[in-house]
Amino acid sequence: MEQMDIDEADLRLLELLQTDASRSNQTLAALAHLSPPTSLRRVKRLRQSGLIEREVALLSADRLAPLLGHGLTALVEVTLDRQGAEHLDAFEARVVLAAEVQQCYRVSPGPDFMLVVHCTDMPAYLALAQQLFTSDANVRNIKAFFSLKRAKFDPRLPLGQPRAIAQK
Repeated sequence: MEQMDIDEADLRLLELLQTDASRSNQTLAALAHLSPPTSLRRVKRLRQSGLIEREVALLSADRLAPLLGHGLTALVEVTLDRQGAEHLDAFEARVVLAAEVQQCYRVSPGPDFMLVVHCTDMPAYLALAQQLFTSDANVRNIKAFFSLKRAKFDPRLPLGQPRAIAQK
């Protein structure tokens, strides 16, 4: 793996992009105290390195609710019967394909996976649970916790001091 160095200017750009990726390069450069060509070149390098995976729009669940319904968010613990690498990989590959699965984490200790799932309603959750969990003979146990209120949602990563980062 080739090493990539980032500096304070890169961290400023990353922080600004995490806050609002829709800013023009001119605005981004001014806020990061860089020239526009330097800003553009650095952001391109950060994208190519994979440090910036993708840029998306974050939708307002509260404002969409009157139009689409609140939906149902569940935090789901999944424990498998067999935990060999091939079994963990196979389960993970299957669940990440489901659009309703917003996040998937392998965890330890305790369950093997924690999932954040969003469905339109309880019947949709039950159908998903049948498809992903009940029909899988290797799923030993699932425990679902249903969200009553989302107190915080922030996809930003806290950025510390720069250091060498392994590049893929």
